[in-house]
Amino acid sequence: MWAYGPAMTTMNVQDAKARLSDLVARAERGEDVVIARAGRPAVRLVPVAPRPRTFGTMDLTVPESFFEPLDEVELAAWE
Repeated sequence: MWAYGPAMTTMNVQDAKARLSDLVARAERGEDVVIARAGRPAVRLVPVAPRPRTFGTMDLTVPESFFEPLDEVELAAWE
């Protein structure tokens, strides 16, 4: 069962079971996905926000640039 146009997908539980992978992909792309029980909206699928990278239990956030390869100048400085 589809409703509310292209911006929102609503599907009953039985149909959602067969198409879960597709529904998860749609939610990851930002589409509003609602799963209904007996035609009444029950839950909404939303993507999980990425967690910041940390070291152990320390309150230290690691910038994404930390994991990028070094440029040639920095790499030569380490040799």
